[in-house]
Amino acid sequence: MTSVLVVDDDPTVLEIVETVLRSGGLEVEARRNGQDALRAAHEHVPDIAVLDVIMPDMTGLEVCRALREDAVTADIPILMLTGRGQWLDVASGFDAGADDYLVKPFTAQDLLTRIEALTGPGTGR
Repeated sequence: MTSVLVVDDDPTVLEIVETVLRSGGLEVEARRNGQDALRAAHEHVPDIAVLDVIMPDMTGLEVCRALREDAVTADIPILMLTGRGQWLDVASGFDAGADDYLVKPFTAQDLLTRIEALTGPGTGR
């Protein structure tokens, strides 16, 4: 089963994303801040990380960079899932090391399709 680390400081969004992913047959590890996400990624390396950009203390871009700089987590596919959709925001996401960028609001199918594109059909990495 594909494991997904989801990081978003908004509990409502986090719950929606968890529900969508679990309904798609994915295993979900949810975190509300960047530091907890980095610890979780080390405890159990996920098949993919889904990161919000705007979070207090540590942004999703900073989490993305930290994952990329660590040999243990460097190869995890990263999907930025955020309300920031201007071209400069998207470019910043890719510059930080993201593999894909999805703007909120999103459809369940779009989220699941992008995760499958990054991890392979039901197989994980």
